Amino acid sequence: MLPKRRRSRVGHPDGAAAGSAQPPARFPDVAVYLAEPRMGRSRRAFLTRLALSKGFRVLDTYSSAVTHVVMEKTSAEEAVCWQGRVAAADPCRPCPVLLDISWFTESMAAGQPVPVERRHQLGMAEPRSGSPSPARVPIYACQRPTPLMHHNTILSEALETLAEAAGFEGSEGRLLSFRRAASVLRALPGPVMALSQLQGLPHFGEHSRRVVQELLQHGTCEEVERVRHSERYRTMQLFTQVFGIGVKTANRWYQEGLRTLDELQEQPQRLTQQQKAGLQHFQDLSTPVGRPDAEALQRLVEEAVGQALPGATVTLAGGFRRGKLQGHDVDLLISHPEEGQEAGLLPRVVLHLQNQGLVLYHQHQSSRLGSPAHLARQSCTMDAFERSFCIFRLPQPPRAAAEGPPKPWRAVRVDLVVVPWSQFPFALLGWTGSQLFERELRRFSRKEKGLCLNSHGLFDPEQKMVFHVASEEDIFKHLGLEYLPPEQRNA
Repeated sequence: MLPKRRRSRVGHPDGAAAGSAQPPARFPDVAVYLAEPRMGRSRRAFLTRLALSKGFRVLDTYSSAVTHVVMEKTSAEEAVCWQGRVAAADPCRPCPVLLDISWFTESMAAGQPVPVERRHQLGMAEPRSGSPSPARVPIYACQRPTPLMHHNTILSEALETLAEAAGFEGSEGRLLSFRRAASVLRALPGPVMALSQLQGLPHFGEHSRRVVQELLQHGTCEEVERVRHSERYRTMQLFTQVFGIGVKTANRWYQEGLRTLDELQEQPQRLTQQQKAGLQHFQDLSTPVGRPDAEALQRLVEEAVGQALPGATVTLAGGFRRGKLQGHDVDLLISHPEEGQEAGLLPRVVLHLQNQGLVLYHQHQSSRLGSPAHLARQSCTMDAFERSFCIFRLPQPPRAAAEGPPKPWRAVRVDLVVVPWSQFPFALLGWTGSQLFERELRRFSRKEKGLCLNSHGLFDPEQKMVFHVASEEDIFKHLGLEYLPPEQRNA
């Protein structure tokens, strides 16, 4: 038997459309770019090979050299939107003609580029003002900017309530359905005022539409209010707010008849050390942390890190990096430009902070780092970095007498994460969030690009290749996505 010939891959990082052995282009004045979003990765690869075999130039990445953009299953309005995003990214780049797949298939049948007729052209429609168009809302959250402040807070919070309740019931499918619908609402450019505005929007099933309809008509939704006031929902919310208590544990305790934190404290034999610390400092830990406190904690950790390893960096991640003014914990990434210097750093940092009386509790998680390829293929949600789950004793400024008796400190949840420099862009992306944005980004990587992405790296299982990057922007570029800054990732 003859050995199998390796297939060429569309989307290789070096920009080649189909490997190195390409037939010479017969039509050098025509450069085709196949827009993938609705075409799909495998079909795009097939069409690329077909066009190359006919002597066409097919460019794998969009650039100023492209003369013909071919789209499939795309409306004129969506094409205009795509063209607008491209123009915004590079205003000096000339706009090529946007064509329906019919031009491509006719050209393949003719063996040469056919003249472009009006029936082939997309982008002839002008975008409508007013109501948001479904065509402008991409399927994946990582493809759409989602600001912190948006126009549909009441609607999105109602769907988030149902998502949280579904999570408490262990229904992952319903949780994701409601969460994705809420994310779409957050990304819309204006308020939803009528149910017709949801027509064609991705991730809006019958249930989510019914909730929105009831809210628009009556200002409230009976199902959502019933959930919010149910004993189960309120108990599960209470228990899962405690540091160290997850949904499974909270559900077991609820099934056993427990309802209050006092009942938990009366049975210390049930609790781990982490849960005991969480209950002990519950009042502080359930109070949101303001940005000034988060930045104060960052400075304290920077001082300790600088003493232990000069030149090391401390980066504030999580919701604060996305522009939030409050959060429930503080995530700090620690790294050093010289790979390997970070080894053994975290215990020294924590000891220094303990000696200052700043650590009320900490739990160390050792590094489980392996080869880059192995780490990039990991599908688990938890990463393998060295970490310390902490409760810090943060000194507080004196309060005015009118504000009540002074409290010299408050407890704050802090995660310290040590990251090798080569993995830092991936860790920063993963630890910035939001949770749904990261989940959708990894789903897009897997389903649309055939790549494995996590907080350690980006891996091509077909080429057995790990991508090396210097920044978050490089990761978006490898995935063929428009770069979204952190403040636009609040999906």
